[in-house]
Amino acid sequence: MKPQDHAQQGANPASTPQRHRVIVVGTGFSGLCMGVKLREAGEDDFVLLERAHEVGGTWRDNTYPGCGCDVPSHLYSFSFAPNPNWSRLYAPQAEILAYLKDVARRFDLIRHIRFGTNLVGARYDETRRLWVVRAEDGRVFEGEVLVSGMGGLSNPLVPDLPGLARFRGRVFHSATWEHDHDLSGRRVAAVGSGASAIQFVPAIAPLVDRLDYYQRTPPWVIPKDDRPLTERERADFAAHPWRQQMQRLRQYWLMEARFLAFKYKPEWMQLVARMGRHRIERSIRDPQRRAQVTPDYTPGCKRLLISNDYYPALARTNVDVITDGIREVTETGIVTQDGTLREVDTLIFGTGFKVADPIPKGTVYGRGGLDLADAWRDGPEAYMGIAVAGFPNFFMLMGPNTGLGHNSMVFMIESQAHYIVEALKAMRERRLRTLEVRPAAQTRFVNEVQQQLQRTVWQSGCKSWYLTAQGRNISLWPGFTFTYRIKTRRFNLQPYRSEPA
Repeated sequence: MKPQDHAQQGANPASTPQRHRVIVVGTGFSGLCMGVKLREAGEDDFVLLERAHEVGGTWRDNTYPGCGCDVPSHLYSFSFAPNPNWSRLYAPQAEILAYLKDVARRFDLIRHIRFGTNLVGARYDETRRLWVVRAEDGRVFEGEVLVSGMGGLSNPLVPDLPGLARFRGRVFHSATWEHDHDLSGRRVAAVGSGASAIQFVPAIAPLVDRLDYYQRTPPWVIPKDDRPLTERERADFAAHPWRQQMQRLRQYWLMEARFLAFKYKPEWMQLVARMGRHRIERSIRDPQRRAQVTPDYTPGCKRLLISNDYYPALARTNVDVITDGIREVTETGIVTQDGTLREVDTLIFGTGFKVADPIPKGTVYGRGGLDLADAWRDGPEAYMGIAVAGFPNFFMLMGPNTGLGHNSMVFMIESQAHYIVEALKAMRERRLRTLEVRPAAQTRFVNEVQQQLQRTVWQSGCKSWYLTAQGRNISLWPGFTFTYRIKTRRFNLQPYRSEPA
């Protein structure tokens, strides 16, 4: 059955809500993992709500040229669904999307998914002790438990540049790439210098007539140890799964070891800086261009990026790196703070996502009609990055302070999904209708996390999307990933308020 058929199959008038024990929002890595873990636990009464018409989350939406992963393929996949057929050490976007589609089919999740279901509001009904979720098309879903798998990389951030609306050329974000727009021979402005930009800039630079690359802060970019996996290697992994598991373990511990430098030995990052400067000097001859793209902060403070073709792309004669701030956009181009107008016919934003505002205001309402955006007025926070005080039976995957700067997020997602399933088991065994984390428990956890973050490289003085405008890190986990797995291994009822069924 096609995804569209499922969307029609699930279409009910608003007056006849669909009722389930668990409602999961999203079908990226988080939502699919949650679905698999629910089924493993024997829970079949759940639904996965997906606003698009196929699974994949960020790997479905981000199709820009050069899109790929910066975590090794064997590690950036589910432990319960190894894939021996990755074509490279670091998988490109299309392969990761195909993998997620295969997981959805293999673990019989398609029948649980309601495609084309764009959530416009979720409200906790205190009288009936249910979550009521409304979709844009009028459908209503009711559930005892609501799990958000929306993630922080789901809503693109487009800066509000003066005059942008009057630009007569084509404008789009890297996460909504317009493939029907041929860039060959065009004058292009790329705004933003994050993880997406360092992938699409080298991919489009050979095609365009001119590329103006607007960079606010240069990233540290280290080599990408990537190569194709041979047919022999893939056949060996398929025939001997334990060898792939050993490769995964090796990759995990190599990446986990990086955290020593991020937290305990920031001076080690000077070796990274030295290597980065050497690569810049080797790739770019122009001293002025070198100075423009050489960071002045400790590597790792902002996200550490990997690429083998980024610096050579910036050395091209048809690429110009612009570090002056943007004053305004005109009908035909961009004016920088020094008054220079550079005319372009295409404007591409590589400006990332609304990480500090992952769930928009007016979307999720908890006890007493509390808007989650209001509860997070000073920045997102949650107990274990999973549960929020004032929001009974509401859990999050990839929630506040569970992101990583050194390892695979899939490892964290599996830990969180396991914890949520353990919470559901506790509810069933103890005959509880609601679980709600106590405010004091949440505050203790958040304060401990913030205290640990103060000693990390991420707080060493740069501006990054990890931080709020006030400088508070609301994104990253301050410890090893295995310590987080230990914390989430068992569900402890003590930090929670509960109500009997």
